[in-house]
This record gives sequence, C-alpha cells and structure tokens, in this order.
Amino acid sequence: MKKTTVLLSAITFWALCSSVDAMYSVIDKGTWPKSWAVELEPLRKQSRTLVGPMIPQLHYEIPFTKRQDFESAWPQLLKVKSKGAPIILLRSPDKWLGANIKSGVRVHSPPEQTNKQINPEVPLAGPAVTGRGNVRERWMWTTYIELIVDGDVVDLNRIPLPADTPIIDERFHEEEQRKTPKPSQ
Repeated sequence: MKKTTVLLSAITFWALCSSVDAMYSVIDKGTWPKSWAVELEPLRKQSRTLVGPMIPQLHYEIPFTKRQDFESAWPQLLKVKSKGAPIILLRSPDKWLGANIKSGVRVHSPPEQTNKQINPEVPLAGPAVTGRGNVRERWMWTTYIELIVDGDVVDLNRIPLPADTPIIDERFHEEEQRKTPKPSQ
C-alpha cells in the first residue's frame, strides 16, 4: 500500500513538473534581436532563451561568472530596457524554470512583432502590486530586467542604477513572508 501511494505521488509530481516545463520553449543560447548592441554578441553562447508561457514572450537569461564581464555588459543591457521599465533585484542563487543562476541578468521582452499600437511599451493599467507574478504581468509589454545579485560578480555598489528607473527589490521578499505571522483563524 505504501509503495503504491509513493509511486502514485511520484508520477503525479512528475506530470505536474512536465506540464510546467512544456509551457516554455527553451533554447540553449541567446536569440535576442540583432539590433541589440554588438558588445552583447559574445554572451549569446553562455545564455539561454525561454519563450512562453501562454503567449510567446521572450526571456533571455545571461549568467556571469566574472565581475569585469558583467560590468562591461551592464551599460549595453540597460540600453535594451524599455523607457520607464523596472529593474527587479533578485537574491542569488535564482532558480527559475530549471536554471540555477548565481549571478547574472534575465531580460524579459514582449513577443517579437508585437503591434505597438495595440500593445504599446507601457505598463498595464492598475495599481502597482508586488509579488513575483503581478509585477511581471504589469510590465509584460515592455522590456525589463531582473538582476540576480550575489554581491561579488553582480555588486550593486559597483554599478550605476538609472535614476529614472523603478527598482523593485525582491531579494528578501521570501524571507519577509516566512517571518510574517499568519493571522489566527
């Protein structure tokens, strides 16, 4: 009986994980547009591109292992960000969709060939909300950056953050949720 329950639980868990991964196409290189700065070209090999989940939104993950490589790419990465779009700070290591990134950048972009008259590069209307899903949904028609901060390769004391850019700090978000007592019922 126990073996059957364990086996059924494992199959259910595998099926759920498989369906989540199936919502994204994964390409083991950076497939960002040729219009991005030529200085970013060498980073294509170490990057990965994810397309999805429901509409073909583009997500480019660029891990870095050397501070000088990151710091030289940072000004070029800022140029691809939509005007007014945020930089979201994440704590290292970041494990999103199977990747384990110690330090780096994730650039989120709207689908290629988006009609900017129908979906302009502006945040969706509504109150500014926090949480992994809602902030990202609000900015889904813009190109925004997630910065995976480790304090060594990606050190916020060594790079400029644009003054006209919203900075959303989620590095300690999970920790705060754990510390917040649940209301008694």
